[in-house]
Amino acid sequence: MDDSNSPQSPPPGPDVDPDAGLRDRLADAVAAEAAFEGWTRTALAAGSRRLELPPGEADRLFPGGPIQILTHLSGRADLRTVEDMEKEGVSGMKIRDRIKSAVRIRLERHAGEREAVRRALAVLSLPFNAGLALKLLYKTVDAMWYAAGDTSTDFNFYTKRATLVGVYSSTLLYWLNDRSPGAEATWSFLDRRIDDVMKIEKLKSQVRSWTEGRPRSASRK
Repeated sequence: MDDSNSPQSPPPGPDVDPDAGLRDRLADAVAAEAAFEGWTRTALAAGSRRLELPPGEADRLFPGGPIQILTHLSGRADLRTVEDMEKEGVSGMKIRDRIKSAVRIRLERHAGEREAVRRALAVLSLPFNAGLALKLLYKTVDAMWYAAGDTSTDFNFYTKRATLVGVYSSTLLYWLNDRSPGAEATWSFLDRRIDDVMKIEKLKSQVRSWTEGRPRSASRK
């Protein structure tokens, strides 16, 4: 609902990007080229030609080149994943269904073309991009947990994100090589990974209960 005329709504700020639409179109064009050329200046130039941009326009939109485009697309995919999760009420589901829905929505709808993703991972795996790779991965799982309704602020905040990093990363790699109809093999793999996580969490809970009970037992002796 647009309430821009409401007294409570501030006027559009200076941070509104007038090039947002064109930047998205160029990013999508480069992603299409990256499936063949990799995330390179060649792909950026080809994407620019596809949109018939004037010389220098692509560099103005993305002065950081292909790596900046990768960062842009990852952030946009995070936002779209959150929007879809909220629309589908994922936060009201059981915990295992939240994780499953989050990963599946991301891969099915917002990951992009497999070969472009494969080449993106290859670029991000280079030593000088390791910091960026970790940052993007953290932002993705953090966005998923946010949309899943996570409000933890204690140590669970970090353990939940570390858990989802493992589930999401392994499922992504499996999905890249999955040629089953509808990627059904990937979703079966995802189910198994979540089962493993739930077993570990159950075991941790049992151990915690046992260790918390030991001092009380000892004090009675």
